[in-house]
Amino acid sequence: MRTLNIDSREEIDRIIRSCKTCFVAFCDGDQPYVVPMNFALDQDDVILHMAQSGRKWAMLQKNPKVCISWISGEKIAWQDVKVGCSYRVKSKSVIVEGKAEFIDDFEEKEDCMQKLMAQYSDLPFKFSAPAIRNVGVFKVRISEISARKFGAKAITAWNRNEVPEEDD
Repeated sequence: MRTLNIDSREEIDRIIRSCKTCFVAFCDGDQPYVVPMNFALDQDDVILHMAQSGRKWAMLQKNPKVCISWISGEKIAWQDVKVGCSYRVKSKSVIVEGKAEFIDDFEEKEDCMQKLMAQYSDLPFKFSAPAIRNVGVFKVRISEISARKFGAKAITAWNRNEVPEEDD
């Protein structure tokens, strides 16, 4: 089994939107810090929110560069059930690098929170003014994006000319 690059932005966006959690890596000096977070994808921006205080908020104030990852799938596969090195987790992953931009405008924060909730529900939501004022919202403009499919079937001499089947 092998790893394949995913180049289609449409497919990359589908992978991201299929996830409920992303993992955001912050940098605290020379110490990385990774946390699971809720998110929304808005074209070339990832929208995130948190309290306007605490470790993550302080780290972003010092260094707005972040790395975000998503993983979809996670099916165990193998080529030979008795050979440990032939096992693989079939999945798709996306990694984004970018720089956080804090959102301070009330209407823009409310719009971002609506987009965040739309990632998880089709219901309409209302937010109180204090809720919007007190939440920390930031966007990460995607500067680099890459995606991979893990555990794809290997191409052998006898099937090289065949179209590989989709094995999601």
